[in-house]
Amino acid sequence: MIEKIRAQLERHEPIILGAEHDARPEAAVLVPLVDYHDGPRVLLTERAGNLSSHGGEVAFPGGKVDASDKSLQFAALRENEEELGISAHHIDVICPLRPFISKFGLRVTPFVGVLAPGIEQSPNPDEIASVFEVPLQFFLDEAPFRIDEFDRHGEFHRVPAFRFEQYEVWGLTAMIVVALIEAAGLIRPE
Repeated sequence: MIEKIRAQLERHEPIILGAEHDARPEAAVLVPLVDYHDGPRVLLTERAGNLSSHGGEVAFPGGKVDASDKSLQFAALRENEEELGISAHHIDVICPLRPFISKFGLRVTPFVGVLAPGIEQSPNPDEIASVFEVPLQFFLDEAPFRIDEFDRHGEFHRVPAFRFEQYEVWGLTAMIVVALIEAAGLIRPE
């Protein structure tokens, strides 16, 4: 399945946000797909509860772009290494997805990357409470336990919220998962 996803994503052309968003501060996240023989899994984090931003929430590894970052992709890989201890040379970045505007007004660009199972991780306890994997198929097969509706910086969104074990995948993280599914040409039943 990962090769089908890779082929589709390599042809993917992400939408561009309007010029009104150009001045926003930027952030980048990595959307890690772990390549298992029975299908890819999405690697997610639960952020440490004491963080002032998104504490206790499920998220992709990533964060604000630093002035020293060479590119958005570089920022996503740097943040991933800082948060999870996974070196960039273990990640095969396929493509960016469409950028999103976060609730705090950041322009967030997700980058889809593939890594092999069993890559050693050393999560930073100051930032990460736990790391877990969700089969990508779960997001295709399971009905959301709710649909969140919100208007964010001039865009209306209907976003599914999923419960996987003790974790809740919602908000921007769920928006990125849906964007991945759509860009990969996978069909989510309505």
